[in-house]
Parts: sequence; structure tokens; C-alpha cells
Amino acid sequence: MVVPVQPTVDPLKAARRAGDPDCDVYLTGTVFLDIIFTGLDSAPVRGTESWARGMGSSPGGVANMATALARLGLHTSLAAAFGDDHYGEYCWDALEQGEGIDLTPSRTVPGWHSPVTVSMAYEGERTMVSHGHEPPPDADAPDGGAPSCPPRARAAVASLTPGTRAPWIAQAARSGTRIFADVGWDDTGRWDLAGLADLEHCEAFLPNAEEAMRYTRTSCPRAAARALTEHVPLAVVTLGAEGAYAVDGRTGETAEVPAIEVEALDPTGAGDVFVAGFVTGTLAEWPLADRLAFAGLTAALSVQEFGGSLSAPGWAEVGAWWRRVREFDDQDPLALRRYAFLQSLLPAAARPWPLRRAVPTIGFRSA
Repeated sequence: MVVPVQPTVDPLKAARRAGDPDCDVYLTGTVFLDIIFTGLDSAPVRGTESWARGMGSSPGGVANMATALARLGLHTSLAAAFGDDHYGEYCWDALEQGEGIDLTPSRTVPGWHSPVTVSMAYEGERTMVSHGHEPPPDADAPDGGAPSCPPRARAAVASLTPGTRAPWIAQAARSGTRIFADVGWDDTGRWDLAGLADLEHCEAFLPNAEEAMRYTRTSCPRAAARALTEHVPLAVVTLGAEGAYAVDGRTGETAEVPAIEVEALDPTGAGDVFVAGFVTGTLAEWPLADRLAFAGLTAALSVQEFGGSLSAPGWAEVGAWWRRVREFDDQDPLALRRYAFLQSLLPAAARPWPLRRAVPTIGFRSA
């Protein structure tokens, strides 16, 4: 059963102007059906059977980012291929009906089965096993899911692939879309920035510390962020338990925000949620430090639930957290001031803490 999630806040309300695109953020990529096991005491051992204390299913892959953006109140459009099996139908309904994501640029592929990922979370880490095949080409989507003519949008999030150009990125940038990019692990081992050809079209690049240092040949993530601004206007480097650091090469402004300490249940999709939070703050024209703080907060809230997309927080979760942390008498005043900018944005209605969203299986039917 898909439960609709209705955003209660429009973070871009003050920034919206007549003639703006209908779409706030455009995405394209692969949607997986994620099956997540949590509560494992250790990594699976060869030749043994492991029992997990928790399990969940949800749309994954690019759906993590799309859901995170939609739950933060951004009008999100996704171009992806969906299988015509039950997994594909579930993912389509969960994203379109449950999250309000525009799937107009997406397509259902007859006879193609949905890609699947099994994720096992333990000791704050995860191990994944995936299976899938490339979808057959489509006349309107030669990249397997990305239309040759992306819709007009305020922003787009792109996952860069070393040595590969995605034609839609340059086209979107030429139409005025602001491109935010992340990157995965470079399996070639070359870590050559020149291989990230589409970086020239990007406004912001958001790698993690290890990726940033390898690409810049530096030994310090902060130095890596500064070096990246020679290639992209805004560099944001995530520092894991230390938080995040950003440099705006256009103004010279820097910002660093520590991480929020939480008990992590499942880190799946946390990086996607961080990017979604940063994109939201950027489009809302918040100061750099506020953008970093909000991105880190949304990521911290997400890891306390299982499921990459279903764990993404909305404004109700952010509001519940803000009300909760202010109840503690020994709370650090400096930490509270760091998030005081949220006060004017949050919905007034209170909800209980903690909040639960993810469901254990896709097999339930409504009565």
C-alpha cells in the first residue's frame, strides 16, 4: 500500500518569480527495487546463514534523490526506465502517487525486468548485491532513460561517470538549468579530473572526502575542496563524521559545519539526501553555512531509518527534530543557533518523535 506524502512547506516560495520553470529539479538514472536487511551483527560469513532483525523494501537508485527532493517540497521530474513487472509497478506508484514526482519523462519497458539491489546494513556500514540489465534503447531516450531534450528546470542533479559525457547535461546547462553533480568510485583507478568532462557545465560538485582528495592529488579534504574550485564554481566535500566543508570559488566564501551525532540504522541513500538538502538550500538562496547545515541535518535524519528513499525526511521530520532538540536543558546554544534559520520555515503542527515511514515489504494490500 502506498501512503501519499504531502509536503507542507515550499522552501522556494520567496525565490519564485513569474516565468520560472514548472520543474524545480530534473533527474535521470536507474531506479532499483531495494531490499534492505538491517540489524545484522556482522557481515555475512561464507557458508553460514545470517538472520536480520529488520527488513524493508523501497524504490532505490535515482529514486533516493528524487524522493528526498520531493519530500522537501521541490517540484521534481524524473526520467527513468521501469520494468513492467510487479517491482516496476510498485516503484512507479510509490514515486508518482506516493511522492508526487513527475514521471512524464519516464517510460515502462515491456518485457524488461526491474533492477534489484539487496543491501545489508551492519556496524554503520552496508554491503550491496545488485542485478539488472540495461534497458533497450528508445527513440526519445537514447541514453537508456534520459530524453534527448530534458525539460526546462531550475536545477538538475547529475551523477558524473569518468570518461563519459551525458549529452543532456550540456543541453540542460545551455537552457539555464543549474547543474549539481556527484560522482561514484572510479573503478579505473585513474582519478583524472579531465575525465569528468561534464564538470565544465556544473555549478556545484559534491564528492566525499576520499573522492575529492584522489581527484585533486591532495592529502587534506579542505585543500581538495579549494583545488576543485579551479574546475567548478562551488565545491562541497562531505567529511563523514566530521560534517562537511564548502568553498565558493566565485566569492572566496568558505563554510564548515560539524555532523550531527545520531545512531545510524541504515546509511543507504544518505549521500543522496545530503545533495537534495544542499540543492534545496541553494535554490532557496540561503547562506552557504545554512545550506551545509540543512544538508547535514537531512542526511542525519535519514540514516536513522532503513530504506534509501523511504527514509528521506520531509518537513514534518525536520520540524519534529527541531522541537525535540530544544527540549534538552543542556543543549549547546551555539548548536541551536546554527539551525535557528529553520524556525520561520517549519510547519506549526507537531508530530510524535521518533517518526516511522519505511514499510517491511511490498506485499501488503489495502483492506
